[in-house]
Amino acid sequence: MELRNNGIVTGLWRLALAMVAMGQLALASAHAQSTHIAPKLVAESVVPAPGESTSIALTMTPDEGWHGYWVNGGDAGFGLSVEWNAPEGVSVTPFRYPVPEPLILFGMMNHVYEHPYALLADVRVDPRVARGSDMTLSGVANWLACTDKVCVPEKAVISVKLVAGNGAVSAADRTRFDTWRAALPQPLDRPGRWERRGERVRFAIPLPESVAIDAPYLFAETQDVVDYPAPQTFSRSGDMIVVETRAKGGAEGEIAGLLRLGEGRGLSVRFQPGAVPAAGKAIATTGGRDKTFDIATFFAALGGALVGGLILNLMPCVFPILSLKALSLARSGGDARAAKVEGLAYAAGAVATALLLGGALLGLRAAGEQVGWAFQLQHPLSVLVLLLLTVAITLNLLGTYELPSFGGGQALAEKGGAAGGFWTGALAAFVATPCSGPLLGAALGATLVLPAWAALPIFGGLGLGLALPFLAVGFVPALRQRLPKPGPWMARFRKWMALPMGLTALALGWLLWRQLGSADALAYPLIALAMAIALLWHWGSMQRGDRRGWLLALSALLFAASFGAAAAELASGSRSVAGTGSTYSPDALAKARATGKPVFVYFTADWCLSCKANEAGAINREAVQKAFDKAGVVTLVGDWTNGDPAITRALAEHGRNSVPLYLWYAPGAAEPEILPQILTPGMLVDKAGSQ
Repeated sequence: MELRNNGIVTGLWRLALAMVAMGQLALASAHAQSTHIAPKLVAESVVPAPGESTSIALTMTPDEGWHGYWVNGGDAGFGLSVEWNAPEGVSVTPFRYPVPEPLILFGMMNHVYEHPYALLADVRVDPRVARGSDMTLSGVANWLACTDKVCVPEKAVISVKLVAGNGAVSAADRTRFDTWRAALPQPLDRPGRWERRGERVRFAIPLPESVAIDAPYLFAETQDVVDYPAPQTFSRSGDMIVVETRAKGGAEGEIAGLLRLGEGRGLSVRFQPGAVPAAGKAIATTGGRDKTFDIATFFAALGGALVGGLILNLMPCVFPILSLKALSLARSGGDARAAKVEGLAYAAGAVATALLLGGALLGLRAAGEQVGWAFQLQHPLSVLVLLLLTVAITLNLLGTYELPSFGGGQALAEKGGAAGGFWTGALAAFVATPCSGPLLGAALGATLVLPAWAALPIFGGLGLGLALPFLAVGFVPALRQRLPKPGPWMARFRKWMALPMGLTALALGWLLWRQLGSADALAYPLIALAMAIALLWHWGSMQRGDRRGWLLALSALLFAASFGAAAAELASGSRSVAGTGSTYSPDALAKARATGKPVFVYFTADWCLSCKANEAGAINREAVQKAFDKAGVVTLVGDWTNGDPAITRALAEHGRNSVPLYLWYAPGAAEPEILPQILTPGMLVDKAGSQ
């Protein structure tokens, strides 16, 4: 009688399960029609054998423009969860996720899937389950579905019919599941190491050099470890991949992560606390794709670049180049056609150079280099080339030699005018762009968060703003009529214009000495400069009738040899540290803030005249230093003269890619206050007095 009652109970239980399953299937169908990501639960074997396990897959198919999330969704999303209704004797492991993609939306990092994907789990069947038993598996799944504008929490009942059997798997199902398994990250057989240094977190991943890695990205599965949208830098140190990024939170002990090796390939890694080796050879990375295009940010940045480029015409660093343009306009004598041609050529040269510099900057950053705006003056070789160029222009203005564009007939003059205007504009943009004047810092900082196709017009806007005054002279008759007529005065004016150009050459020589760190290191560059002057002197002598061409050839040969030796010497130039205060580093900042005192951090460079003006006129003033001493202000100086990846990262973290940048950390404040790019002594004294 007891056995019969047990049979009735079992039958009623199976009937109830069947009815529940039918209801859940109907509910799942209704939900699937209303969700933006369609779920479907499938099994590799619909007849799993008792005592064994089989794989199940939850396939997720997003609608066009929608995406789902990894187990750790990043800043805003969350992964999938399931409340299982499993029959007795059946257990389900947690889902394993395929390798996701990083996606930036409105400055927040998301770990997503924008295409159909499958989550895999294992179903274990108890050995005591009788063959033929109904093991229909169902559950309620919850997930988040998003576009780049809206997010919707979604829910559906998922179910798959299973019957205890022999565990057979069809060839088609095995192939399908093998494809899904291949998309899962492979577990790394050895643990990695991680450490936190101040505001930075560093990871070491053991990976032989033979393993191909393309556009890597590290996803942190453990919460409170990394600042998700912060840039990640990758390098190889022997058989270790070293990853550095900004820290966030206070995680301790072992943490979990996923290293993406390339499209659809990845490794799951467990990190133990431990020392991480120094960074090695840089590895290119694309970072997170940014689908956000904020039209307001774009136009604000474009406007700032235009106005900032216009203001650059008033900066001392541009004045020597503008003197060349003034001489050119004076030669035109107010002629409408010549002025328009030169104005357009000048604008084309300025815009083209700004675009080339911006494109190079974006390309270097995409390749994993930590560079920022004005990177062209962070290399001593570039400074030497500019020094040689300014000396050549100075000698030309003094009449030591002549360029073809200064004579040779009307046709040649017109041709030279357009070419001369273009190269003058190009030189002005090349020399002027390191001067990050008012409005330019924020405008160029916007290029860090805009897509590359939207960032390039910002750089072009800078070049256009720089050229606007000369375009106005070319196309506004009232301005053009105010130009003086050509006359004998031009010869004297030309020689006077050699003065600011010569001063620029002296400034570049000083910068080169600062970058190299010693006068001895200047030997080869000075020899190359002397040979360049000799070459131009002999060229001028031949133009005045000297027929000793062998002197010109010898000078050219000596210049080429000395320039090659100088270029090799500059590759080993040492770094300089400028300013009043201790040297900036993430560790130094962390220690300074731990003292509980106010901290003033300023990022500068020897080639940045705005920086030097602020230092002389405000930071280094006696009243300011006394106020800082009284308030116990800790000052840290970040010298970007020769480039520094740590400083470049710090600038990027605050939305900038150029100097100057001034940060004020009040005691106990979570984030710094970004001070204006133009400082006054009163402003700094007031900041110190308020602490």
